[in-house]
Amino acid sequence: MFVSSQPPSSPGDLARLEALIEAFFVRQLEENEVVKALDHGEAGQRRWYLRLAGEAKATFTIWFTLGQRTLSYETYVIPAPEENHQVFYEQLLRRNLKLYGAHFAIGAEDAVFLVGQLANDDIDEVELDRVVGSIYVYVEQFFVPAMRVGFASRFS
Repeated sequence: MFVSSQPPSSPGDLARLEALIEAFFVRQLEENEVVKALDHGEAGQRRWYLRLAGEAKATFTIWFTLGQRTLSYETYVIPAPEENHQVFYEQLLRRNLKLYGAHFAIGAEDAVFLVGQLANDDIDEVELDRVVGSIYVYVEQFFVPAMRVGFASRFS
């Protein structure tokens, strides 16, 4: 888990970051054919839902939440495997060694997520682009191999 030693962002810093993130996502929606929708959390939340169109996985959403110290992000990748659990989780952990800025994790109902955090001091358009691009690539690379292992009998 990422632990930041930086002080909490001021209300002004959070407002500036929120505007930067919003502008970046709006531009992505307008210019990037992979980005299909942008939604927001409840009023008062600094949360965005960026829906992407993939090839291996038809669609997926990355949730971004801006906090006092970090921008957290996550996406649902695949449900808990039905079979071949050991091979499935071994594959997942081995892939974690090659990822940058995100890692596979087990979430609710043992589903697999990609999660990560970015320190508020590091948020800029270059890093936001890296995060969105990396999550996209990781989901695309992992989804089909994971399905073939965790749900092998459905592919026979």
